[in-house]
Amino acid sequence: MLRRRPLHEGLNPWPGYVDALSTLLMTTIFVLLVFVSAEIALSVILSNRTRALDQLNAKISALADTLALEKSKSHELEMRVATLSRALSEAQQARTALAESLAAKEAEIAKLSGERDAKAAEAAKLSEQIAALTALRDELEKKAEEAAARATTEAEQKAAMAAELAQEKNFSDSARAQIALLNRQLEELRAQLGSLQTALAAAEEASKAKDVEIANLGARLNAALAAKVEELQRYRSEFFGRLREVLANRPGIQIVGDRFVFQSEVLFPLGSADLTPEGVEEIQKLASTLKDIAREIPPDLPWILRVDGHADHHKVIGGQFPSNWELSAQRAINVVKLLIAEGIPPEHLAAAAFADYQPIAKGDSEEDYAKNRRIELRLTDR
Repeated sequence: MLRRRPLHEGLNPWPGYVDALSTLLMTTIFVLLVFVSAEIALSVILSNRTRALDQLNAKISALADTLALEKSKSHELEMRVATLSRALSEAQQARTALAESLAAKEAEIAKLSGERDAKAAEAAKLSEQIAALTALRDELEKKAEEAAARATTEAEQKAAMAAELAQEKNFSDSARAQIALLNRQLEELRAQLGSLQTALAAAEEASKAKDVEIANLGARLNAALAAKVEELQRYRSEFFGRLREVLANRPGIQIVGDRFVFQSEVLFPLGSADLTPEGVEEIQKLASTLKDIAREIPPDLPWILRVDGHADHHKVIGGQFPSNWELSAQRAINVVKLLIAEGIPPEHLAAAAFADYQPIAKGDSEEDYAKNRRIELRLTDR
């Protein structure tokens, strides 16, 4: 039975307060959920950006290493170019100096020739004057003779004629003295011209002698290089001859041209760069033979034993090596390390990698792939 509230009791406000507080609490929780969701999304975005930034930094570091390597190579090339440019500049300077000296001598010769021509023209002019004076003197002498023959008695006319004749004779003697002086100067100029021509001929002979000396040096250098190549060829032949004796009739080892070829299965497990015990034994035999030959090779002969690593066309999937480049390179490096450990000087060794880009068998069979997986040894010069 329901209990009726007395009419005198007021309205109860608490249910309304409870509803308001509930609504406020739910709104606050919703806002917090939205804030937490935004925070999580922002954290994911920042994490992705950080990861991308790390990747970019790694790429930048790799590019910086590549750039440093290229700069080092460029610096070496610049040093070689600078050395060659310096030698060329010195040769050009010497040639320019000789050309300038020759031009100066030629200019001096031309100047002396001009002076000689001027003196000759002046001498010719004086000769003409002397000839005119001589003709005048002859004419005067003829008149004097004619006057003497007529036996003129006019003393004053005779005195005047004698004075004029004496004056003409004095003038003629002065002209002759000038001509003699000019002739002496002309002879001196001819003597200087002769000495200059002699000096020029000597300079030309010296230049020809230097050209001959340079040609002889070039011929001697070519002969020395040919002798070194021939000497290296002789030791290369001896090296291959001894290796044939040591490695004769062994499976997986063959001679191709000027190099020994080890099939990879003789030295390494498939897909690995670690030498097998049998591979270590083969390389040790090779090192022993190479040490015997190295003792006979002169120290000034720049020989190199190059170890080339090759792989087949199969792509490397998983494992230690990301590609055939790394696999072939590491195999060549491991062979070189073992040779160094066996006493071969490191300065006479080199490791090279060719991946699968230098096959000796073009087919796609397993036999062709096995032929292409190989280590090649080549004795060459530096």
